[in-house]
Amino acid sequence: MSSGFSNIEALVPPASDGWRLDRALAAALPQLSRERLKVLISAGSVMAEGGVLIRDPATKIKGGTHYTVSIPDPRPAHNEAQDIPLSIAYEDEHLIVVDKPAGLVVHPACGNLDGTLVNALLHHCAGQLSGIGGVARPGIVHRIDKDTSGLLVVAKHDRAHEGLAVQFARHTIDRRYKAIVGGVPLRLAGTVDAPLARSPHDRKKMAIVTAQHAKRAVTHWRLETKLKDAALVECRLETGRTHQVRVHMALIGHALLGDPVYGRGHSGHSRLLKELGFSRQALHAAHLGFVHPITSQTLELESTIPPDMHNLFSQLRV
Repeated sequence: MSSGFSNIEALVPPASDGWRLDRALAAALPQLSRERLKVLISAGSVMAEGGVLIRDPATKIKGGTHYTVSIPDPRPAHNEAQDIPLSIAYEDEHLIVVDKPAGLVVHPACGNLDGTLVNALLHHCAGQLSGIGGVARPGIVHRIDKDTSGLLVVAKHDRAHEGLAVQFARHTIDRRYKAIVGGVPLRLAGTVDAPLARSPHDRKKMAIVTAQHAKRAVTHWRLETKLKDAALVECRLETGRTHQVRVHMALIGHALLGDPVYGRGHSGHSRLLKELGFSRQALHAAHLGFVHPITSQTLELESTIPPDMHNLFSQLRV
């Protein structure tokens, strides 16, 4: 081991004869993702027996060959680790599921450079992050809005990040939200299938558009409890677009209570919201189900609605 690097030895089996180098090494070194290996090969960090340096991930290999992979120590993330309390729903050496409170931004960005979930995770996971793309940082696979509460899964290393990303891309993650909406739906359940993209009039908003760049968005909703000119609904996401539940429920005339962006047309509860000090969209990521990307275990996690939403629900009970 040299300073700043660690070497991993790999003997690719004879059955790998004729394979691409990145594919063969990914099979021989399951702790490294194929994408990570491509980067390492291209950077000159892979050497075949005899001291032959290989820089092309597509190089066809000979089965039974011995390789040395030099892995640079993960660079520290630019973001600062901060001791921010977290509610953990599940954690192991590969990933962590956080029950995020409303008001906590997920990722540092303009206007929120610290005090975010990423800052909190860098502190909580100190020494546990093997690096996402070579950087010691948590792998944010999906996000929920600052003022939405609930479950969020985060990867601790490349393989977990890649495995979760595939499930999100294939829409096999089971995500269900609890929402308190204005008005009582006439039907017990329904599906909204309407494409979303940035609003051409306001870049901070999403909108239903038919432009070619719009992405398909599908929300399955189900009425759970009728309330006073309101309802508690469960929304299951088939896709996971920005502001999807908020826009889709507003589209069918049942905007989320407290939503400052998409719920302005439903002001019948404005006095109650003000009295309760409820100033966010009434939305909670209550269920998260997925296959563990390393152990293949099926995980089904639940989170009860937080006190502010429960208080609003109680005040609206018929």
